[in-house]
Amino acid sequence: MAPVAATTTGMTTATITESVASAEALSPSALLQLMWLASPALPVGGFSYSEGLEAAIESGLVRDEVSAGNWLLDQLKLALSRADLAVAAAAHEAWQQHDLVRVTALNDWVRQTRESSEMRLQTEQMGRSLQLWLLQRQPQDPRVVALGSLAPAPTWPVAFALAALHTGAPRREALLAHAFGWAENMVQAAIKSVPLGQSAGQRMLARLVEALPAVIDATLQLPEDQRQACTPMLAILSAQHEAQYSRLFRS
Repeated sequence: MAPVAATTTGMTTATITESVASAEALSPSALLQLMWLASPALPVGGFSYSEGLEAAIESGLVRDEVSAGNWLLDQLKLALSRADLAVAAAAHEAWQQHDLVRVTALNDWVRQTRESSEMRLQTEQMGRSLQLWLLQRQPQDPRVVALGSLAPAPTWPVAFALAALHTGAPRREALLAHAFGWAENMVQAAIKSVPLGQSAGQRMLARLVEALPAVIDATLQLPEDQRQACTPMLAILSAQHEAQYSRLFRS
């Protein structure tokens, strides 16, 4: 997977305005709730997945801190930015408008573009778990009920978008929380499976955090017809992981 730089070159006036307005609008309550959603303590099981990283280590593609950091940066820019983050951005808007037709279409897109059964099961399990958590906190919201009715299951980015909307946080900050939660889980997966020390993990996390704002801004500019989920190497590794002899993670 070759590195692809994410930039903010060509940002539209609307995107810049949204970024400034969202920073001003983020309340302490919204910030704390976003931190909660990004936390590994959120009971959705995100910590139990490596998203193909464990198979990349087994195959020798990831060997140390540098290669693990490069792998995750590529995954962030080539996969997460153009797929799950783009879906979460669109779903945030759709939930806000109570547009269940669009929500359903986005949920179907996530399931249909997962390139292995492990990837599909992960997004469904995490989405289902988050819906149950939301149901305990917002039982009167018909959108939470609608989320649970998505067949055969709600997916993670669609469920996260609704949870983030409930915090009152603007869309850009919601995506930052989504991406940071992913980054922290993936770094922990690397620490356990490469293996690496805690200091190496913190350096890797710092690289990802530095890249996140530009990646999110690129996602917010992405036209809907350019949303995509095409990562052949990751798909092959995920399929191989299903039959890997020894493993720590569910994907």
